[in-house]
Amino acid sequence: MLVSNLEIVPGKRIQKHLGLVQGSSVRAKHVGRDFMAGLKNIFGGELKGYTELLQESRQEAYDRMLQQAESIGANAVLNIRFSTSSIAAGAAELFAYGTAVIME
Repeated sequence: MLVSNLEIVPGKRIQKHLGLVQGSSVRAKHVGRDFMAGLKNIFGGELKGYTELLQESRQEAYDRMLQQAESIGANAVLNIRFSTSSIAAGAAELFAYGTAVIME
């Protein structure tokens, strides 16, 4: 599966446009991560617990987007983007989306 954040792939032609594909993941932080993040706010530095949480969410949303693309017969997803939003106190959604196509 070819995945790109470009709208086109130089040297390749789009045979068929299959539409929007998407994947999302909603994750909540736990008390342990909040406690450690609070300490980091005092001393400074990377909030590794939150970094890991976002990496896991991004990968899960990305994988779900690709599963949807494969299920409709795409061999490429172009113009992919990521978005985040707060769902509730302590929970956030990571959303991945792109355009599923069949490329030559």
